[in-house]
Amino acid sequence: MLKRKTLFFSYLLLIFLFSSCGAAKKARIRESKINTVIQSARSYTGVPYKWGGTTRSGMDCSGLLLNAYKAIHVQIPRTSAEQSEYGKKIKEKEVQPGDWVFFATGKKKRKITHVGMITFVKGDNVKFIHASSSLGVVESNLKSDYYQKRLRMVRRPF
Repeated sequence: MLKRKTLFFSYLLLIFLFSSCGAAKKARIRESKINTVIQSARSYTGVPYKWGGTTRSGMDCSGLLLNAYKAIHVQIPRTSAEQSEYGKKIKEKEVQPGDWVFFATGKKKRKITHVGMITFVKGDNVKFIHASSSLGVVESNLKSDYYQKRLRMVRRPF
């Protein structure tokens, strides 16, 4: 009987070890992809804003994400409204690098008109990259009053 219990617990331990190794590998792969996407988005820093733009001569917010995700060969929707349906909705307090943040910056308080991607999180210091209509592609603080008042949703694309 003791041998059976020992074998059973050994078997459970092996299952646990193998499953946790798989989960850790998946997390490393996700982190690597997110880092690549963030680096790609940052390569557009300083590019001027252009509505509908997807090139280095002019870029809009959803075009920035579209181009950044090309770096990992992932095709995402084109507009911020369409992107706001992609992935899994999460709470703001759960935000991680790579998550997307959606804003209503127009007259309609609920209509998604702007998107950015989280690039850095350390406590209340949360940065996101986006194509600002006045500044072009920049990183901004999500916790600023301006963005907090307009934040409508956070999504995790994968």
